[in-house]
Amino acid sequence: MRLELAPAERPFLPRGVRMARDRVRGGAVLLALEKAIALDAIGEAILSRVTGEATFAEIVADLAATYDAPEGRIAEDVQRFFVGLRARRYLEVRS
Repeated sequence: MRLELAPAERPFLPRGVRMARDRVRGGAVLLALEKAIALDAIGEAILSRVTGEATFAEIVADLAATYDAPEGRIAEDVQRFFVGLRARRYLEVRS
């Protein structure tokens, strides 16, 4: 299975996975069945754009514009983050 996202693919959180606020420690967490992953500000910024409708390319462009950063560098970082999530089945994609 290929883990890298193509520009036109639309990432989404599968059933049973969601982003939530950690009321005890503050910040965001990614919740899955019997698991919680603490998110840093970068992870939260990326996942807040994962709607199931936005393409990988649109997410990268939005982050690059928001943070005034080079799109190529943002694409590498987001791709690495998404590959890690897909490998653990916390993220899925549709064409």
